[in-house]
Amino acid sequence: MKINKLIAVCALAACVFSASAQISSPYSKFGYGLLNDNATSAQSQMGGVGYAMNSGRQINVMNPASYAAIDSLTFLFDMGVDFTSIKSTDTGIQPQVKEQRYGGGLDYMTLQVPIGHRFGASLGLLPYSSVGYSFGSEIKNGLNTRQGSGGLNQLYLGFGARIIDGLNVGANISYMFGNVVNDVYVATDNGSSSLFEHVTEVRDYHLQFGLQYHRTFGSDHTVGLGLVYSPKKSLLGHAWVVKYDMQADEVPDTLAREKLNGNAYLPETWGGGLSYSWRKRLLVEADFTYQPWSKVSMLKLPAFETTKFADRWKAAFGAQYTHNPRGNYLGRLTTRIGGFYGRDYMMVGANKVNEYGLTVGFGLPTLSSKTIINIGFEWKHRQASPNPMLKENYFSVKLGVNFNELWFFQNKIK
Repeated sequence: MKINKLIAVCALAACVFSASAQISSPYSKFGYGLLNDNATSAQSQMGGVGYAMNSGRQINVMNPASYAAIDSLTFLFDMGVDFTSIKSTDTGIQPQVKEQRYGGGLDYMTLQVPIGHRFGASLGLLPYSSVGYSFGSEIKNGLNTRQGSGGLNQLYLGFGARIIDGLNVGANISYMFGNVVNDVYVATDNGSSSLFEHVTEVRDYHLQFGLQYHRTFGSDHTVGLGLVYSPKKSLLGHAWVVKYDMQADEVPDTLAREKLNGNAYLPETWGGGLSYSWRKRLLVEADFTYQPWSKVSMLKLPAFETTKFADRWKAAFGAQYTHNPRGNYLGRLTTRIGGFYGRDYMMVGANKVNEYGLTVGFGLPTLSSKTIINIGFEWKHRQASPNPMLKENYFSVKLGVNFNELWFFQNKIK
């Protein structure tokens, strides 16, 4: 299949899936929603590792230094979708309330091309955060219902360069855009009702820098180190609160409208990973990520609670094995496994939110090309601590297509 046809098919798929791409969790009520880590489908199957990953056969947005590893004749395109089932238990209500929700859709779209023999570039669309929830509670003389939607996205462009053999550096610059919408609907027993809508609109850029160093011992063993850093950022955009009187035809009342700059921030991000590979068959990696969210704030507007953050961190481990990359179909099949444990950035009252999970997946080679179909499964548990309050168990199916083509070589022949 020619690349222009492939991209047309993927663009159509993006339109179809993006309409339903949504997560449903009350935890997404806090801050900017549930955060994503820029892992591709293959990386998600390995617990979400990738800082030291440098294969040249798959796109690694987690560390832009990896772009320089691409072969000078190769074109890469990677696209992922997911489907998630969430089982939740609300322990703050007696009897306990159990619920099952579903979500999913387009996860990411990326491409990568070489620039000469020492450089590589990548372009793509990634989610930064997602918001989706709906729940209600009784209040004195009435009912309070909360709903949320939206999220932030990243359109990124990245470059990587090989400084010397084994040492790569790179950078991503992202245009961050999107709206986070939180609604509070209040209905009283006397028949009056009002809707308070809080909108955070972000239009800004975001930077990430990366470094990788790999050293081969003998001819079979390679050890790698990967480091990434994103600086603290004061966000550009606006936030406002509008009150709607549901019984009147009056013009909505704007209670507040403020600029985000100087009032809302993203923290710096530090990430590091160590990897070991053997004969391009076995890859093992361990990563750690840290974001000091407790040092930043989110703009406070009337009618909505103040959002408090905790420092976010995540430890991840993963491995993949391919029996014979140049063998028959079963020999070229890749098996992946991983796990992770960490703390999220939101706080529920005085409670911090922990999460951990296990992953497994397979890279299925196609018969006629270097394209790989990646299918993976992830189980994740999230709950607040020390008061459990809301417990969530996620089961996700993640599907990705990694298209690898000798595009530039074919064009030269033509």
